[in-house]
Amino acid sequence: MIALAGEGATSARGPRSSLHAPRYTISRDVQVEGIGLHLGQPCRLTFRPAAPGTGIVFRREDLLDRPIIPARVQIAVEAERRTQLGTGAAALHTVEHVLAAVGGLGLDDLEIAMDGPEPPIMDGSARPFLEALQAAEPVAHGGRPEWLVLRKSIRVVDGESVYEAHPSMGFDLAVTIDFPHPLIGAQQWAGRVTPSTFAGELAAARTFGFMHEVDALRSKGLIQGASTANAIVLDGQGLVDTSLRWSDEFARHKALDCVGDLVLAGARLRARVVAHKPSHRGTVALVRALVQHAVPEPAVYTVEDILQVLPHRYPFLLVDRILDIEEGKRIVGLKNVTINEPFFQGHFPGHPIMPGVLIIEAMAQVGGMLLMRTIDDPSSKVVYFMSLDNVKFRRPVKPGDQLRLELDVLQMRGTMCKMKGTAYVDGQVVTEAEMAAMVRDR
Repeated sequence: MIALAGEGATSARGPRSSLHAPRYTISRDVQVEGIGLHLGQPCRLTFRPAAPGTGIVFRREDLLDRPIIPARVQIAVEAERRTQLGTGAAALHTVEHVLAAVGGLGLDDLEIAMDGPEPPIMDGSARPFLEALQAAEPVAHGGRPEWLVLRKSIRVVDGESVYEAHPSMGFDLAVTIDFPHPLIGAQQWAGRVTPSTFAGELAAARTFGFMHEVDALRSKGLIQGASTANAIVLDGQGLVDTSLRWSDEFARHKALDCVGDLVLAGARLRARVVAHKPSHRGTVALVRALVQHAVPEPAVYTVEDILQVLPHRYPFLLVDRILDIEEGKRIVGLKNVTINEPFFQGHFPGHPIMPGVLIIEAMAQVGGMLLMRTIDDPSSKVVYFMSLDNVKFRRPVKPGDQLRLELDVLQMRGTMCKMKGTAYVDGQVVTEAEMAAMVRDR
């Protein structure tokens, strides 16, 4: 059951991903209610807007002091078959599906009020929570999001769960599972996690369990609220009183769980996470390692970051810094021109001028950064530029100048993109061009 506080709400798109994007919350309160999966207790959950910098926090409204519990890995505790925050009477159980919707939508500040110890399980997926948040209309409200950026790869092993996390310009996730059941076996889901991919490919994937485990789990006080209406249940041969939404719904749900548990990092993530047989305990261990090894995202992308994406190297890397990126729309980069550039040795040595073709190449490399950010594994791809039109050279570029390179997307279809580039020095246009490019396998 979903109840919206206010009127005139419509479904909203999630936040944009940009280097200087604002933080996001929701515009109004919205409620869902039902029973919890493991404890079987009724709960009314209310999503509420929160001030910039609040982060994602829970509030236990059924307790006298209405304590606030931050969704942070520092207070996560080991628990069977679920993600748990805190201990004792104020503990929160099975928060992963709620957090998956929050993380999948890209919200930064949110209060999640509950009148019980466990969110409602709803249909066993994150879709009801996502739909509620969309109905509450995500809105930018100032401040700069916190990001965690990996500079080097890490590996975490927890029992059968094995994780690798690698540097990436976005949040990419690859999950593999392997269950000895005829309907499951080995499955994989992989992709870049964005509001649109989460909504279309992961949010509706339901939790699942096996009939032969029911008695043992219930004897431990677990799955008290479980039924075939809120979980995929399997016996030895197949499904019990349900049908699949995807043939690989099991792998998709494990990916959904990973998205939710990774919210406990307390920041948006720029990394490619590869998870083999993930578990809640293992993913929480990965989050602890990410918090330890990742660094806050700088205000700009330096050469160190650019080298992780572009294949170019000295003397042909012609981008020094990325100042801003608006996914699928625009990118701004810088190139510092010095007398030490190798091309000045032979290009008008007595009157050094940067070759126009290299200004175009610098533009193209900045545009390539925008395209390569959409790729799960940039090391396997390369950007080929296919055409140039309307090229104009307005002013010469000399040693000591700083090129500001602005690329705007005119059209994007699949792996092909047409952009307009403008190069400035001290606010004056020096070069303009329209270019078309395509991402291809190396």
